[in-house]
Amino acid sequence: MSIFSGSTQNFYKMQGSGNDFIVIDNRARTISQDVMPLWARTLCPHAFSIGADGIIFLEMDDSGQAATRWHFFNADGSRAEMCGNGSRCATLLAHRLGMAPAEHLMLTDAGTVHAQVFPEAGEVEVQLTPVRDVALNFSLDLGGTPFTAHFANTGVPHTVIIADDVKALDIKGLGALVRYHAHFAPAGTNANFIQVLGREELLLRTYERGVENETYACGTGAAASVAVAHALGLCAPKARVTTSGSEVLEISVRGTDIFLRGKAQLVYQGEFSPAALGL
Repeated sequence: MSIFSGSTQNFYKMQGSGNDFIVIDNRARTISQDVMPLWARTLCPHAFSIGADGIIFLEMDDSGQAATRWHFFNADGSRAEMCGNGSRCATLLAHRLGMAPAEHLMLTDAGTVHAQVFPEAGEVEVQLTPVRDVALNFSLDLGGTPFTAHFANTGVPHTVIIADDVKALDIKGLGALVRYHAHFAPAGTNANFIQVLGREELLLRTYERGVENETYACGTGAAASVAVAHALGLCAPKARVTTSGSEVLEISVRGTDIFLRGKAQLVYQGEFSPAALGL
């Protein structure tokens, strides 16, 4: 029996490498797309609500292109084309809810994503959309200091800067300068700062557009970082990326195709009162 008066909404709290998400089963299409940005802005703030980096509305795909489809929104209510760690969480939940088999296709705003759950390992692998718009070795002025930057779109735009010691960087300050730099206007970019530890190992810290802060991980950012480092001859086509949340993501570059594999977890299931939150 619910302790709330009136109707309630079920949700799932999930995380992938420290990126946390609210996932809502919207197969009944009771939540329309025009109110989804408001739900994101209302539910994602930490301390004042459920708290998450973003929200995913999961539905069946009626177009015949895939088994499922999603609508993904950042915490600030902006719609994002793709999210690597979010797609792994959505894949796991779709399988557990019986919406799709362990291996299936999911339709995102960036295109159709091939996904597979590996229950025995507690991991999910997704094939991201092909890497595009790669640009290497261009200069960015960040607060009066020139930095050598690189760019790759792995479903969403990512700028990559290579550092000798990423742990010493002011990611929130530098990341904001990159994210809002005129070079990337008007859409902006995510900002990734990497340290190459070896041919198969990178450290990564990411400032995410839409979250407007450093996050514990970013799957598409990890993919863009390996794609850039490999294009520069700094790492192998398959590499492990340790995020600021200390989780390890495995990235494989196969031509223009790129694969992301790592752990995904259903943390808890709950319910809330939309009316109590003004929804």
